[in-house]
Amino acid sequence: MYFQPIMTVNFSDIEAAHQRIKHLIVKTPLLNSPRLDEIAGRKLWIKAEPLQVTGSFKFRGACSAISALTADARERGVLAYSSGNHAQGVALAARLFGTSATIVMPHDAPSNKVANTQALGAEVIRYHRGKESRETIGSTVATERRLSLIKPYDDSMVIAGQGTVGIELAHQITEHDVSASAVLCCCGGGGLSAGIATALAATHPRLSVHTVEPEGFDDTLRSLRLGYRVRNASEQGSICDAIVTPTPGELTFPILKRLAGAGFAVSDQQVLHAMKLAFDTLKLVTEPGGAVALAAALFGAHLPDADELLVIASGGNVDGSTFRKALAIG
Repeated sequence: MYFQPIMTVNFSDIEAAHQRIKHLIVKTPLLNSPRLDEIAGRKLWIKAEPLQVTGSFKFRGACSAISALTADARERGVLAYSSGNHAQGVALAARLFGTSATIVMPHDAPSNKVANTQALGAEVIRYHRGKESRETIGSTVATERRLSLIKPYDDSMVIAGQGTVGIELAHQITEHDVSASAVLCCCGGGGLSAGIATALAATHPRLSVHTVEPEGFDDTLRSLRLGYRVRNASEQGSICDAIVTPTPGELTFPILKRLAGAGFAVSDQQVLHAMKLAFDTLKLVTEPGGAVALAAALFGAHLPDADELLVIASGGNVDGSTFRKALAIG
């Protein structure tokens, strides 16, 4: 259990998380490319979370959650379910805080993410996505072994950790004299976008945060439009494995409903093209789920009317075959 369990997240929680983990995380850079600006027709500022420890923003939330556990809970160990990025973040954070990690991962998780998770010392339990429930498996194993469950997004301490991206952005906006009025953020369950929206609502309330998802798996876009949570028809069929979730989070959606603007969705082809351009122009390796916000900034329609946009590139743990496919685009 945490020292002070909470059911929502405010800016003070994010500040506290930042104090707990700032010595462990990388303050990732804010990048710009004139070529990307030309394609987008506006200036783009890209927050490069592929350069974060373990290759994605997920390390922030994992460190925040584990650092907030009581000593007894930390000694017993932690459990998480994830397709890969949260898995790697929790595995390394557990090692750094001297505890064990058990990770429930789908059978179709990219092999590099499974291997990296195991290399970090975690026990991996596999399940069949679409046939079995990771939530049920995770809850059962956590109860049987008396482990603390670190959910990938529906966890207040995880959201607070992801919100540290927003704290960094607040400083970088001043450092780079950024005049953007909107942020495009990759979105699965909504932990990153909810955390950033909460942080920026306190520091830059005129900045609107917009979620971006893969076409056909845009549950947050549709939920925001309707005002209540809806589900995706399937959890399989997108190259954006890192951000395919069944429905927006129980904790994250109310935050996004209150603070976020309209959502966007992009095609797999747009995502692959964005991955290639990120590498060609910035030498930044992104995975499909980590490139959807950039894809929207470059190729999306009905974007916020702004001369500058902030774009979150959320992860770079891409397998070789997918990356080669992106680089082969003419």
